[in-house]
Amino acid sequence: EVQLVESGGGLVQAGGSLRLSCAVSGLTIDDYAIGWFRQAPGKRREAVSSITSNDGITYYADSVKGRFTISSDNAQNTVYLQMNMLKPEDTAVYYCAADFRGEPRVMVGSLYDYWGQGTQVTVSS
Repeated sequence: EVQLVESGGGLVQAGGSLRLSCAVSGLTIDDYAIGWFRQAPGKRREAVSSITSNDGITYYADSVKGRFTISSDNAQNTVYLQMNMLKPEDTAVYYCAADFRGEPRVMVGSLYDYWGQGTQVTVSS
């Protein structure tokens, strides 16, 4: 059974930092693009960042470029999203997802095969 479990969300003040983790079981992240998406109340799901751990290719949405960093630990089968300089508009539920042999620069949600349950990130002003 494939599972993606997000953790690390919480409440933080604007300008603060959080590190999200996506612990994956049932598949090897080497074979997948692992992406982070987010959805705020009343808004559409938004692609945030993704990575292919076998070659280190990454993608960032313009809204997070320079503030967020995605990384992977193949030994732990885990992907991280370091979020710095957080803004109130970053408030959302953050989901990680896996796309078999995906291209990280093509973050189309419908291409992703497996999804986690999400973790809430709230940034206060």
